[in-house]
Formats: sequence, C-alpha cells, structure tokens
Amino acid sequence: MRITDVPFAILRLQYRIARTPLQLVEDRVVARMDQEAPGRLMYERALGALDAAAGSALRDSELEESGITRIQRAAALGEAMRLDEMAEQKKAQAEDQLAAQREKAASTPQKARQSAQERVTEAREEAERGKQEAAQKAAQRSAAAKQDIAESAEQSVAAAEKAKRSAQNRSKAAEKAVTDVAEEQLDDAADKRRAATSVRAHADRIEDLSDSEKDKRQADSS
Repeated sequence: MRITDVPFAILRLQYRIARTPLQLVEDRVVARMDQEAPGRLMYERALGALDAAAGSALRDSELEESGITRIQRAAALGEAMRLDEMAEQKKAQAEDQLAAQREKAASTPQKARQSAQERVTEAREEAERGKQEAAQKAAQRSAAAKQDIAESAEQSVAAAEKAKRSAQNRSKAAEKAVTDVAEEQLDDAADKRRAATSVRAHADRIEDLSDSEKDKRQADSS
C-alpha cells in the first residue's frame, strides 16, 4: 500500500462506520418489504447513489460498483413494476371493453324490444290523441250546430212575435177605424134626431098656433 492510499483507507473505514445505521435499517425494515414496493425501491436508489458517489470519491471501486448495481437493480425492478402496472391497466381496459361488448350484445335484443314497445306506445298515444281531437272537434261542431239552431229558432220566434204584434196593431187600427166610423155615424144620427125633434117641435108649435088662431076666428065669428 502506498502512503498516499492511507488517508483514503481511513476515509473508507469511516464511511462504512457511518453507513452502519443505514445498513441496519435495510436489514431490519427494508428487507421485510416487497422487492417491488415503491418505498423499498426508493431506498435502494438513494442508498445506491450514496455508495456510488462515496466509492468514486474514496477510490473504492467495489463500493462504487455496488452502488451502481443497487441503482440498476432498483431501476430494473421499478421498470418491471411500471410495465406490470401498464399490463394490468391494459388488461383491465380489455376486460372492461369485453364486458361492455358483452353487455351491449346482451342488451341489443332487450333494446330492440324496448324500442319496439316505445314505438307501439307512441302509436297508441298518438291514436288516442287523434281520437280525443276528433271527439273534441265533433263536440265543437255539434255545439255550433245547436247554437245555430237555437239562434235560428230565436230569430223565428222573434219574427213570429213581430208579425203577431204587427197583426195585433193592424187589428187594433181596424177596430179603431170601425169604432171611429160608428161613433161618427152615431153622432150624425144623434144630430139628425135632434134636428128632427126640433123640426117636429117647431111643427107642433105651428100647429098649436094654427089651432089657436082657428079657435080665435071661430070665436070672433060667433
């Protein structure tokens, strides 16, 4: 051993002593983890990087190669785990797609029946709506016809009442005319009777005067 190698040997010994707690953690905790556990892989990469750096600095090729090997092993396990996860994801996706296709294939007849049932239901509902609309239109036409008949009847009754009132008015006018003529004739007859009575009374007076004059003459002649 050269004199220049003594300090590095001391440093390598000190590093191994300082690394002892990390080795205890690895032996008692990390070793119990699954080889592909994320915590263990993280610890392996960290410890491997530390050994590789220390081995390179301390001119300890064995320690450096051990660290590099540890890093490579952790990387390989991590990549394997990543590939396994991708494979599981693809498998799960394929299984989901297969299940979806099976469900689709199984539900196709049911969907066809459901679609047919929906079309039948829609046709029935449309027919029912058509029947109701036809009944409503018929009821409206019937109501309109009844209204027209009622209005025509009312107009006929009004016309009959008007004609009746007109006939009654004409009858009353005729009766009034006849009454007026009869009253006028009665007035004329009364006037004539009064005139005849006056003439008769005048004649009676003349006759009385004539008799008186006759009696006076007879008396004078006697």
